[in-house]
Amino acid sequence: MAEEPTPEIAGSIVTLDFVRQRNAMLVRADCGPLFTDYYLHLADQKLRYTPEQDAIFKNALATFALHCANRPLNEHVAWTLNFQEPRLNVFLAGDNEDCTVVGRLFTENVKEAAENVFYSDSLPRRGAEKRRSVVHFSGADVFLAVQAYYATSEQRPVRYFDLGEDQFAMLVSHPDCDVAWFNSVDLAGVKALEKTETLARIDRRLYRWFCGCTDQKILGAIAPAFRSDPEGIFGEGETIRVQCPRCAAAHTLTREAMEAYLAQSKKDGA
Repeated sequence: MAEEPTPEIAGSIVTLDFVRQRNAMLVRADCGPLFTDYYLHLADQKLRYTPEQDAIFKNALATFALHCANRPLNEHVAWTLNFQEPRLNVFLAGDNEDCTVVGRLFTENVKEAAENVFYSDSLPRRGAEKRRSVVHFSGADVFLAVQAYYATSEQRPVRYFDLGEDQFAMLVSHPDCDVAWFNSVDLAGVKALEKTETLARIDRRLYRWFCGCTDQKILGAIAPAFRSDPEGIFGEGETIRVQCPRCAAAHTLTREAMEAYLAQSKKDGA
C-alpha cells in the first residue's frame, strides 16, 4: 500500500476499494485539485483551448489518474490519444514512483488517419523495457476510448463514471466478477455503493500535477539535432522558443547555452 498522503501536500486523493461478493475494484478520485493545477499551468503558459478541447483533456486527465492508481507502484505510464474529429492529440504521462501526472494537448499538425488511435506505453520501473499497446477506437468520448483499450489490451472490462463536482469513478472487473451486476450498475448505483455493497479499502494515493521540465532537460533533448544541423535549429538567430513535449511549457534557449551544454557534455564524456 502506498504511504498515507499528508495534508501538507496538495493533490488529488485516489482511493481503491474492493467490492466484496462482486469481485470488482472501485477506484474513486476528487480531481478538483488536479484540474486547478492544470488551469494554473495553462494560465502561466498563456495556453488557450476551445471548450470541446478542454472537456476532452479534463476527462482524459481524470481517467488517466484513476488508471495510474490502479497500476503497481513504481510503474511509469504514458498515453497518447489521437482523435480525428476534433483533430487533436492528447498526451498524458504518469509516474507511480512519485505519484505525479502531467499532460498536454497537440492541436496543430496532427496527422490525418482513417480512425482514432490509442497508444499506451508502460515501464514497470525506470530503465526497464517499454511495453506498447495500440488500440483503435471510435468517436470523441474519452471514457469509451479507455474502455476500448482495457477490453483489447488489458483484456478485462472497466467502466468510467462522472460523479459530478469533479468526482470520478472507475469500476474494474476482477476474476469471477459478477458480470450481470457489473454491466447493469448505473451512475446512481455507483454513488450509493458504500451503502449497498461491502467495500474493503485496498489503497489510498495522492496524485499531483508535475512535469519537472527544465532548460537543461530541453537542451539535452534537442542537442542531437543541434549537433547535426545547428543552423537548422537556430537559423540566424541567437534564441529559440521550445515547448516541453510533456506539458507544453515554453522554454527560451540561447545558442550560447546550447554550446555550453555540448562543451560540458563532451567534457563529461557524454
